[in-house]
Amino acid sequence: MSKKLAGKVALVTGASKGIGAGIAKHLAAEGAAVVVNYASSKEGAERVVSKIKANGGKAVAVQANMAKKGDIERLFAEAKKAFGALDILVNNAGIYEFAPSKILRKSSTTSIST
Repeated sequence: MSKKLAGKVALVTGASKGIGAGIAKHLAAEGAAVVVNYASSKEGAERVVSKIKANGGKAVAVQANMAKKGDIERLFAEAKKAFGALDILVNNAGIYEFAPSKILRKSSTTSIST
């Protein structure tokens, strides 16, 4: 790859698996230092960080629940501490519950809309 993001810092929320992990690895392959955010899958986030580092990139994993203001503030503080100013933010974190829509809990739909 061209390393067109060399010297940039990216934070990817929900980056411990799936699309977020893919985005984090791609940004790192392009030269960005990456903050890999996770809510509960520390093991997944550490795998993403290890993969990035194995390919010569820079990355750290930081736990933060995007539904909690204090966690978000800590996430940005830790990102700044690790790599300095943030250049790229990818808001990928989401919540999901697998169930027929008829039986989804009211709390599930409330947390999506707030």
